Amino acid sequence: MILVSTHDLPRAGALREAFRKAGFDVDLVTPDEDLAGREEVLLLVLTGGLEGGTPPLVQQARKGLGVPVLAHAPPPADGDPDGVGEVFPPTTRADEVALVGGRLAERTRLQRTTGIIGETDAMREVLERVVQIAPVSSTVLITGESGTGKELVARGIHALSPRRHKPFIAVNVAALTDTLLESELFGHEKGAFTGAIDARKGLFELADGGTIFLDEIGEMPLATQTKLLRVLEQREFLRVGGEKPIRVDVRIVAATNQDLRQLVTLREFRKDLYYRLNVLHIELPPLRERREDIPRLVRQFSAEVADRLGRPFSGISDDAMEILVDHSWPGNVRELRNLVESMVVLAPGERIQPRDIPAEIRRGDAEGPRLLPAPIPRAGGSGDPGGLRPQLEFVFRTLVDLRVDLDDLRKDFDAWRDDVPRVEGGREVGMLAYDLGSRDDQVEVVDLWPSEAEAVEPADTDDGVVVYRPGMTMEDLEREAIVAALAAVDGNRRRAAELLDIGERTLYRKIKKFGLDA
Repeated sequence: MILVSTHDLPRAGALREAFRKAGFDVDLVTPDEDLAGREEVLLLVLTGGLEGGTPPLVQQARKGLGVPVLAHAPPPADGDPDGVGEVFPPTTRADEVALVGGRLAERTRLQRTTGIIGETDAMREVLERVVQIAPVSSTVLITGESGTGKELVARGIHALSPRRHKPFIAVNVAALTDTLLESELFGHEKGAFTGAIDARKGLFELADGGTIFLDEIGEMPLATQTKLLRVLEQREFLRVGGEKPIRVDVRIVAATNQDLRQLVTLREFRKDLYYRLNVLHIELPPLRERREDIPRLVRQFSAEVADRLGRPFSGISDDAMEILVDHSWPGNVRELRNLVESMVVLAPGERIQPRDIPAEIRRGDAEGPRLLPAPIPRAGGSGDPGGLRPQLEFVFRTLVDLRVDLDDLRKDFDAWRDDVPRVEGGREVGMLAYDLGSRDDQVEVVDLWPSEAEAVEPADTDDGVVVYRPGMTMEDLEREAIVAALAAVDGNRRRAAELLDIGERTLYRKIKKFGLDA
């Protein structure tokens, strides 16, 4: 339901027809009408009354109903009144106002359906993407820190999609063992393994026609990733111990709090699966990046908890709210919700004061140092339950980067050598040199492969050209390439790193290794 005020009747009538054509129910309201109890309202549109402060309808819509407000009226001279999101001048066509208003109404409906709360720009962008993504069947990857509400977003996508009347099944991949996960997802045949006394459908079969939500997808074992890739590509799979392919029509929504690209580099997540999952992407911001939403979340959570537990709640003081807004919330919305529930239970009927907030929240102890990268949990990992220390994790990632750089260099070198003729005029020739003297992509082929009878000379550089000669190692060639690159850019290390297509940190390390500091 969309409400349109009757400040200007002709304009109100045009807006009513425009919203009805867009598929919304519309009701006209007088400027002094009471909106209490109209919980079905999604949007209020004013056609006047903007002069002289905030209109009563706006106060009721924003504070009482919690819905957005637009205006299609002459803008006031002293600026837009508080609570009005956007003012369209009278020259704006009614269908254009209905287009913008329809998106706001869909966003309000999504928030009510899923419980997602937020008015900051970051959350508005998330909600708009959900509205855009929901009607299609493409795979969605939701990323964000733990506790940011990834499952709520997944449920919102399903609720607004054409599949909303079919099942929505959520699976926490990290909560299942490797052997049990495959059986849970794809089912098993009778006698497939010890204890399989009967055939059983998997979650993909049960979700046929609907949506399956794979939470913590980064924890999925590589063997199961291969089967999931087949489901994404072929829309079919085999039960454990089965021989007949089973076809399904399921939309996959995956979520993770890890960096899947980092896991791909560490070879703990399939690259092809990552690209098949990351068709549509939604990144959820952490709570510390949308602090303006914290008061709204506190009010909503306190009302829900008080109603569920039957406990009175008198609100929270301004000083206490300021402490909550300033906290970093490493556990994000989940941590805030749990704290609000404890305050409602422990202070019934009393207004929350700063002394009622836990000491670690007041002191900010939960923030902790954020200078070093956090460890990445390993699927099926063992050892220290706390994971690697951040310092060791940083060293490990650096070593991985070094290995990747060296592997890429070897592959490029082999490709250059294999792409040229090896015999010319009765002697072996090849191509292993390239010109570092220019910043474009032109490569100059000048290298030679002398016969074994010829003397082997050390490598040299002449006018930015590196020449490979038999007997040189990869380190020799690498050293000469760095020397030539530095000479070509007058010693500018940043430009030399760009020229060599390696990281600046890697270049510094190699300069020190080869003794080229001078």
